[in-house]
Amino acid sequence: MRGERRRGSLGPAVAIAPGARVDRFEVFFDLVFVFSFFVIVRATATDITGHTLLRSFLVLAVLWWVWVIHSVVATRVRLGEGFVPVVMVVGMAALFAFALTVPQTIAARGQGLAGPLTVAVSYLVIRVVHLWIYWHVMRDEPVESRHLMKLAPELVLSTVLLLAAALVPAQFADPDAGALVRDGLWAVVVVSQYATGLLAGTGGGGVISAEHWTERYDLILMIALGESVISVGIGTNLASRSVGWQAITAAGIAIVLAATLWWLHFDVVGPAARIALHAARGRTRVGLARDAYAYLFLPMITGLILFSLGAEEMLNLLGQPHLPLEESLHGPGIPLLFGGVACYLAGDMLFQLRTLHTFTWARAGTVLLLVALIPVGGRMPALAALVLLTGVCVGLVAVEVVTMADSRHALREAVFAERTAHEAREAQWRRRWHDGDPDEE
Repeated sequence: MRGERRRGSLGPAVAIAPGARVDRFEVFFDLVFVFSFFVIVRATATDITGHTLLRSFLVLAVLWWVWVIHSVVATRVRLGEGFVPVVMVVGMAALFAFALTVPQTIAARGQGLAGPLTVAVSYLVIRVVHLWIYWHVMRDEPVESRHLMKLAPELVLSTVLLLAAALVPAQFADPDAGALVRDGLWAVVVVSQYATGLLAGTGGGGVISAEHWTERYDLILMIALGESVISVGIGTNLASRSVGWQAITAAGIAIVLAATLWWLHFDVVGPAARIALHAARGRTRVGLARDAYAYLFLPMITGLILFSLGAEEMLNLLGQPHLPLEESLHGPGIPLLFGGVACYLAGDMLFQLRTLHTFTWARAGTVLLLVALIPVGGRMPALAALVLLTGVCVGLVAVEVVTMADSRHALREAVFAERTAHEAREAQWRRRWHDGDPDEE
């Protein structure tokens, strides 16, 4: 597909150019994912148990697969051009309905059939919207059509399983048995989704614009980081109680911690991975985009969700008036905080290994240290535990700034040279607009 292709009265569908960037409609669509992450954290925070965390992960994994298919479609056609945004609004409404039912999905026991059935139907709508757009613009491309046919069975199976997860548990007299069946069906949905991505191979669905692909995933990671900032604010509970010095101090430290998590990916690893994807071609590029971004971003997003839950627990405690300075954070707060950061770093390590074929021992040691510090943090004063976690992450940043100084400098020079060359080519292209301009004679 080149430029525009008309399909009767539907109007044009505009192809993605090799150097395309994210358009404004895609950012607008992301607002639904902002809401989805927010609802997942809020629904989980009301009752943090092992079962609740499991269901939250299953919901997150299914939503993430929707995001992956969304990004695949966006590599072929501009979502904000022609008839496409009109159709995508339908999918956006369906995804919003899915997010609204997340609390019922995560709840320990079902609350009627309306929520679970809405999940199944809305999931089917958003997936059909994506696949129809893909088919509409690529149906004359044999390779792309065959690739699409490999994705269709998963859509049917996932929808059937989600419908079964809504209807079958209600037939059990024992609510716990029904909940177990529901969780099992959701787990099969997740396995079928991610197995399909591997079985479909790298023969179709090429990544036309590496710039667009990496920017899409960088933005969704920023959304997850933003959720941690929101959780810090909600944890202080500004609207219903006065904020003491401990809460203000903890909020400031938590923001520093979130900033270090941003730095650990976006300072070197993210920009270097973008260049690696640009350098890859054909099946190699498709495999790299799938493994590193579609799959390995999920543990990073999961880690940030866990971190958000732990941050909210921490700030809820430290926001209490007249709290003793030596009070520690009991319950799941410390494991969520330390474990969430460890999960995020582990995912980023795997991402780095897949894209850059390098391994950072300092990060591996930090992950092990954070896991070992979980029982220590549970016995420390809550504020001191937060300082300890932040200190470990800031220390890792400092180590990498020193040990990777040459690599960082070379990367900055490469990125600057790339941008300079790109802007020079753009300026040359636009110069034709001014040819014959009397003001320049």
